[in-house]
Amino acid sequence: MISMIGLIGGLILLTVLALRGWNLFIAAPLCALVVAFTGGIPLFPGETEHAFVTTYMQGFSGFVAAWFLMFLLGSLFGKFMEDTGAADSLARWIINKIGIKHAVAAVVLACAVLTYGGVSVFVVAFSVYPMALGLFKDANLPRRFIPGALAFGSITFTMTSAGSPEIQNWIPVKHLGTSPYAEWEVSLIVATFMACMGFWWINRMIKKAVANGEVFEHRDTDPAIKERDFPHPITGLLPLLVVLLTSFIFHDSLAQYALILALLGGCLSIMLINHKYFHDRSKAINEGTTGALIAIGNTAAVVGFGTIAKASPAFAVAVDAMTGIPGNELIGAAIAVTTIAGLTGSASGGLSIALPVLGPYYIDQGVDPEQLHRISSISSGALDSLPHNGYIVTTVRAICGETHKSAYWPIAALTMAVPVIGLVLAVVLMQWL
Repeated sequence: MISMIGLIGGLILLTVLALRGWNLFIAAPLCALVVAFTGGIPLFPGETEHAFVTTYMQGFSGFVAAWFLMFLLGSLFGKFMEDTGAADSLARWIINKIGIKHAVAAVVLACAVLTYGGVSVFVVAFSVYPMALGLFKDANLPRRFIPGALAFGSITFTMTSAGSPEIQNWIPVKHLGTSPYAEWEVSLIVATFMACMGFWWINRMIKKAVANGEVFEHRDTDPAIKERDFPHPITGLLPLLVVLLTSFIFHDSLAQYALILALLGGCLSIMLINHKYFHDRSKAINEGTTGALIAIGNTAAVVGFGTIAKASPAFAVAVDAMTGIPGNELIGAAIAVTTIAGLTGSASGGLSIALPVLGPYYIDQGVDPEQLHRISSISSGALDSLPHNGYIVTTVRAICGETHKSAYWPIAALTMAVPVIGLVLAVVLMQWL
């Protein structure tokens, strides 16, 4: 009982500290210490198998060792797209084609194309936000919905879909021996459903807000859209296609390592195609490297918290309860991965913790690995976007300058409620198809 109280209390504390702006390198191990103390895990190694210091760092370093090259190349690819203006050019072209009458759809589609092409969700948010701000201003729409539009286009139907180069679609490849295109038919249906439902929901929320008198509010700190010599939009699209095609060609022979080759190909292609449009190549490399270290460090810090949680007695009780849910095994897997991703506040962190434990169990129960892959991927993108999620905090506060109070509930509807409904649809379809 004390261990369960500590586990739940540690999660609540992590959420509160993240909302208060605490650095995850401090908040995550501090909260993990609470879980360890209540779970009877000693601070330093001794006679017992688990100790806080070694267990936390094994989770932290294990995640870094497994995924650093993917994070590094993904961050560099995003920074190259940003520094050359290729991301802005492609996003601007999409937005101009759709126009002000469909401002929300333009923002979401621009984010979706860039994200599905392998650009980091953080770079996508930074690139699209100034143009989204201009569109919402011209359409006189409440700006507090911009974070929701950015998040919906980046971390829902694109992030967890079959073929996506995002890490949430590739972690199951490592643990289940599957393909990034696992259950692509179901994935296509679910992604289309999530996109349509999300479009309907965000437009409904905005119309209701406008009817209540909400309008766009200008701020003196609003960034201006950068004016520069942009490359042709096709030069932004081609590197995305290189990433997608390379991962498709080599995913069978290289498994999860195909993602390294794909992102490397994207970096090289944009350096070749847009070499004369680099604003400051050295700065882009330095910022991309630093960004990769921060991104994987934040995620690894949360994975370390989850590793301590996994070592606590309460975690075993929770897993037994979830795997003991009567009925279809996919339902139990969906609930388990969703819960653990929510616990860690990270889709990638949740998958890295859940699949080594749950994958062998459900495969031994006769669950199709391809189905488990897709259910796990979609599940990871449901409750991961709780208020303490790193992407949510960065997008709401640092990029959009909003508060959780004003902007978070549209995000919750679009990035948690919609994926949960999509997850239910996926489970149902897998029983029928």
